[in-house]
Order: sequence, then structure tokens, then C-alpha cells
Amino acid sequence: MSSMNLWNKFWHWYERTYTFNITVALVLFLLQIVHLVWLFGEVIWTKLYGVPLFTFEGVYKILIILVDYTEIPAIISVSLIYIDELRRNWSTQALLFLLMLNSQWLHLFWITDEVVVETFTSHALVAIPLWLAWIAILIDYLEVPVMFDTLRRFFKAIQHRRSMQVLSQELRSE
Repeated sequence: MSSMNLWNKFWHWYERTYTFNITVALVLFLLQIVHLVWLFGEVIWTKLYGVPLFTFEGVYKILIILVDYTEIPAIISVSLIYIDELRRNWSTQALLFLLMLNSQWLHLFWITDEVVVETFTSHALVAIPLWLAWIAILIDYLEVPVMFDTLRRFFKAIQHRRSMQVLSQELRSE
């Protein structure tokens, strides 16, 4: 089986099950709100005002870490939404959201939350400039407009029952 045929089958399946796929992507993605709230209340607030708005300890700290690990499947699953749109009809907005979303890889593998926290508290083993730590935080918050757009797409898919339309078109064409 050729690789093009395999890709076509994948995208055919993806479009056929779009509502399910966007639902999974949205759930994974919205979990990141927990991470953004932690980032604001514990990291940013501490840097700006000297004391955290709140702190997570014990089980809650473990939950934050687990939620943080869902970011990778969230980025991949939401990226598929925009890649699918770009391959069907070009959209500058889809490309912009795809770039904003995938800037997270820089943050995940280069300037992690731990490096930012250590930089803000002056306990960093590897010092980075303060402005770079703020850029890493900004990168984290670039997810927010993409979250709203993904939520909008989810409601649109539910409203239009896109997966059922694609399936019925497929049955008619056979």
C-alpha cells in the first residue's frame, strides 16, 4: 500500500469521525486551563507581588504535573484539526493558530515551566534572561485563542453533525 493511499485513508477516517476527534482534542486541550491557572496564580503572581495567590501541594501538585503531561497529545490532536482544514482549503487563520499552538514545543523542550520558576526565584542552575522567561510564559498563553477557536469548532461540528453528513455522502457515492 502506498504512503499516499495510507494518508488518504487516514484523512478519510479523520473526516468521517471528525466530531469524535474534535471532542477528544477539546477535552485534552481544555485540561490545559488548569495549567494556565496554576501558572498565573503561583508563578506570575509570585513574580509580580512577591507571594503566590495560591500554591498546590501534595495530590494537587501531582494533578498539575499529570495535566501538564496531557499537553503533548493535546497539541497533536488539535494540530490535526488545523492541518485538516489547511489541506482542504487554505486559511491564514488556521495557519496562524497552528503556528501559535506548535510554538508550545519550544516551551516544552527548551524553556520549561521549571526553568521559568527557577529563573523567577533566582535558583536557576542555568540562568536565562528574565525577558526570555516572560516569553516562555507568553508562549503558554498563546493557547488561549486556539482554545476558543477549538471550542467554536466543536460546537459547529455538533450543530452541523459533520460526521453524519460525511458518512451519508459516502454511502450515497457507493
